[in-house]
Amino acid sequence: MDRIDAMKVFIAALDEGSLAGAARRLKRSPTAVSRALNLLEAHVGVELLHRTTRTLKLSEAGERYAAACRRVLVDLEEADLLAAGEHSAPRGLLTISAPPISGEEVLRPILDDFLDLHPTVSAQLLLLDRAVNLVEEGVDVALRVGSLPDSSLIATRLGGDVRRVVVASPRYLDSRPRILQPADLAGQQIVAFTNFGLDHWSFTPAKGSSIPRTVQFAPRCTVNTVRAAVAFALAGRGLTRLYSYHVAEYVKDGRLKIVLADAEHPPLPVHLLTPMGRRSVPKVRAFVDYAAPRLRAEFMRMAAEAGMP
Repeated sequence: MDRIDAMKVFIAALDEGSLAGAARRLKRSPTAVSRALNLLEAHVGVELLHRTTRTLKLSEAGERYAAACRRVLVDLEEADLLAAGEHSAPRGLLTISAPPISGEEVLRPILDDFLDLHPTVSAQLLLLDRAVNLVEEGVDVALRVGSLPDSSLIATRLGGDVRRVVVASPRYLDSRPRILQPADLAGQQIVAFTNFGLDHWSFTPAKGSSIPRTVQFAPRCTVNTVRAAVAFALAGRGLTRLYSYHVAEYVKDGRLKIVLADAEHPPLPVHLLTPMGRRSVPKVRAFVDYAAPRLRAEFMRMAAEAGMP
């Protein structure tokens, strides 16, 4: 058995969610895919996948093995590309992760242009509202908002730091008492977005205090997407809290207004992240070099539109 080939089949089945999907991706028959997985499981001596006619689910051992397989395959690809020469043309599959809104509206057009420039590169763009493990999940580049923990990842700072802002429509604000401090949120209608707190928001400490101010609330509406939160706010349904780039265009044209700007937490940085060693791979190096200045310009523009200096 070609164990590396079987690992590729195993990872393709996970990524595609089915044996049929893996067969299409690898241009093989479903029987050949199933045989490769059976041989791999026989080699390691444990069941890696719980398979039904419709779904695939990793076993506990399969989860650990999948992470190891991804690392092995990434290292092999890197070795092949480096052996081809440091200045070889970018080629192969480039996997990128990003938050849904910034990934769709900011990163995707840049990736589109990059692919036009590099016809031998293909891309997989994962729009996820969570921090991915780049090494274990086989991601080459990640767009990340927020402070970074110590790690072996290589970070490229993009600037245009992101604020966590509270916004509402002028129509809503004109119909309610003025909001001058966090305590004034009591009695207001809140549209809670799951990523920013379902029953409370935190703000910077009051002058002379070191304790953050926390406001408890019972939301009028609860949503799990940025677009829904923005839509409710635009419709005058209440106040919502989002990242500044989520609402930059609406703040610029006056459809939303920011309140409690003086009580916001410090802005969060934006980075492009790559695993240690991957930056030297031509496709990764070329994308970061191409995307970083363009992303920096976009985040700076959106920061200005949202009222950041």
